[in-house]
Amino acid sequence: MAKRKRYLIISDIHSNEEAFFAVLRTIARRRYEAILCLGDIIGYGASPNKVTTKVRKLPGLKIIRGNHDKVMANESHMANFNNSAKTAIMWTKTILNRENLEYISSLPKGPLEIEKGLIICHGSPFDEDYYLFSEFDAYQVFERRDFNICFFGHTHFPCIFVQTNSGIIFKNLRGDYHEEILKKEYRYLINPGSIGQPRDRNPQASFAEYYPETRRFVLRRIPYDIEKAAQKIIKAKLPENLANRLRLGT
Repeated sequence: MAKRKRYLIISDIHSNEEAFFAVLRTIARRRYEAILCLGDIIGYGASPNKVTTKVRKLPGLKIIRGNHDKVMANESHMANFNNSAKTAIMWTKTILNRENLEYISSLPKGPLEIEKGLIICHGSPFDEDYYLFSEFDAYQVFERRDFNICFFGHTHFPCIFVQTNSGIIFKNLRGDYHEEILKKEYRYLINPGSIGQPRDRNPQASFAEYYPETRRFVLRRIPYDIEKAAQKIIKAKLPENLANRLRLGT
């Protein structure tokens, strides 16, 4: 019997080696048709080289850039960053080795079609910096782009927007595990949450899996050594609030 396809979906690693490597250890024995990365490999955290080097070696990687990644190619994209984000980005640019800097700088802009009806992006399919928080935000995306399922990142909040015949339904994915079968007659915008800097008051690393043949979606949260990641940020003399965010998941 042929094995069914399975995709790993990761987003917003943000130079957090401890969180990212914990995820990789969790899925080490699992095989994927492809690994879908929704951008923001770097920024905020203190391990940009280790994270980027590992990302580059992932088998079957399908990746698009995030807003922090694209700053590596053009600092003018940093205009809307807060002071902590700017400080971390400028530090990251001095720390990245040449190969990793070139890799990050050359990442393609989304959206990227993975298969018919399935796309990935960072903020939204029409604007990679777009923050998709509300049903109205989702309505704008559904109206402007044709797709069945879109995986997006950027907000660091795991959630699902469903376009049904009677309107848009929002699902806030709380807890450490969520599973559902996506209906063929509906359309979906799905955020797998952030590996490296969760903001939904759950500090555990967040990632997802999708089985296209059965339309099964699974979200998982796993623990990692948060204090070690936080202390690295402090040791690098990056803004202390970036370490506190990891501890609080905010």
